[in-house]
Amino acid sequence: MGEATVTTLEGREAAVPQPVADETGRGHLRRLRAPRHPRLWFEILLIAVSYWTYSLIRNAVPEQRAEALRNADWLWKLEHDLGIAVEESINHAVNGVTWLIVGMNYYYATLHFIVTLGVLVWLYRSHPGRYAATRLVLFATTGVALVGYYLYPLAPPRLMTRTGFIDTVLAHDTWGSMASGDLKNMSNQYAAMPSMHIGWSVWSGLTIFALARIPWVRVLGLLYPTATLLVIVATANHFWLDAVGGLICLAFGYTVARVWYGALPYSLPRMVPRPPTAGRGRAAGCPPAAAGVNAGRPFEPSSRPTEDGHPPARPRTPTEP
Repeated sequence: MGEATVTTLEGREAAVPQPVADETGRGHLRRLRAPRHPRLWFEILLIAVSYWTYSLIRNAVPEQRAEALRNADWLWKLEHDLGIAVEESINHAVNGVTWLIVGMNYYYATLHFIVTLGVLVWLYRSHPGRYAATRLVLFATTGVALVGYYLYPLAPPRLMTRTGFIDTVLAHDTWGSMASGDLKNMSNQYAAMPSMHIGWSVWSGLTIFALARIPWVRVLGLLYPTATLLVIVATANHFWLDAVGGLICLAFGYTVARVWYGALPYSLPRMVPRPPTAGRGRAAGCPPAAAGVNAGRPFEPSSRPTEDGHPPARPRTPTEP
């Protein structure tokens, strides 16, 4: 039923199946959501353009100083009410140990980027099947953080006027913050909520802990965001609650990846097949399209005579008597 018929040379009718319908948009979407092997040139371009866009938007947000300071005062009061307002004590205590605070200044300025890029490279090389989904978590986390910078300008503790916080970069003349010293005009100083130092470091730490095989490397994965939390507080760049904001953004990122791929990134297959290319087939010694040379060609019996000189017998089809 629903099949077309054609008449063969023998006068018999044979059923011909209807052609398969073109794939719908749902099939195209399914292909987009399937794990695939990343392409290096595309990933480099995507990360470069994305970070440039992130920096452009983040720094284009108006620096609403008065509102940012009011929000900082309110947040500081809230932390006092919650009994967690110990950032100033930590800031003063660590600032008294010069080698430690100087190291934290450079930690704050560099590892935020080095570790995140290092984890991306590791994923690309060792877990290509999980790379795109895990990268999506990072991108979605950063994207929603931009909304927070726009809607809730917040001064970091070191810029508050009626407190005793110490700007450790200025105090020790180190390059440790894009919002201090000569670099302050290159970055929005009031984009402290949420903390992407926490969002990115917890993303890196969870990825290392979930996928690394060496036990001590997995432990380092957990210690990295813990150390980052101490650094952002000791250098007076963030409040505790800024870190909470970063975790909320990260949870949003994992939710986006879970909905898009239908699974958490770390449960996806580790390896995926590379897309076939003509060059790879030639390198393996196979001529192009070798597999399809005989595809669709009807069977042709040999025309060579048999050993006794008679012509070869024509094979009978099942319909012949």
